[in-house]
Amino acid sequence: MSRLPLIQSDTATGKTADLLAGVQKALGVTPNMTRAMVNSPAVLEAYLAFSGALAGGALPAATRERIALLVAEENGCDYCLSAHSYIGANIAKLDAEEIEGARHGRSADAKAAAVLAFATAVVRTRGGVDEADVKAAAAAGLTDGEITEVIAGVALNVFTNYLNKAVDTDIDWPVVRHHRQ
Repeated sequence: MSRLPLIQSDTATGKTADLLAGVQKALGVTPNMTRAMVNSPAVLEAYLAFSGALAGGALPAATRERIALLVAEENGCDYCLSAHSYIGANIAKLDAEEIEGARHGRSADAKAAAVLAFATAVVRTRGGVDEADVKAAAAAGLTDGEITEVIAGVALNVFTNYLNKAVDTDIDWPVVRHHRQ
C-alpha cells in the first residue's frame, strides 16, 4: 500500500484537480504515480513540464522509453519498470526483445544502443561520466543536444524511480519486476 495518499480525481479541488484532469486528458488514464505526486501540486507540475519538454526534444519516444527501462532496472523500481514496459510495448511499439534489451543497456538499433551505453554510464556513475564516455557517444553519432537529452532523461527517470520506491506507489500497470536483487 502506498505510503502517501493517492489523491483521487473525484475528491481533488483547485490546482490539484486541474492537474489530475490534465493527466487524464493527455493519457486517457491517471496513473497512481501522478496521484502520489500531486500531494504537492508543484511536484506534479514540475514532472509534467520536464517530461513534456523532453517529449519535444530530439530523442524519439521509443528511445526515451528505452532510457526509462534502463534506469528503472538499474534502480530496481518495479513501478517504473511496469509502466515503461507497458508504454514501450503499446505506445512506442518496442518488441519484447527490445524492451528486455533496454533493461540491460542493449538495442538492435545502433543509435539506440549508443544512447543506452551513454545512459548506462550516466546512471551508474551518478553523472560522473568520463570524458571518454562523452567522446564515445559523439563518435557513435549523438549530437551535443542528444547527449544533453540523455542526461536529462536519466535524471527525470531517477526522480520517478526514487519517488515511487520511497512512496511504495501501488503498481497500476501489468507488473514487471526488476532482475537485480
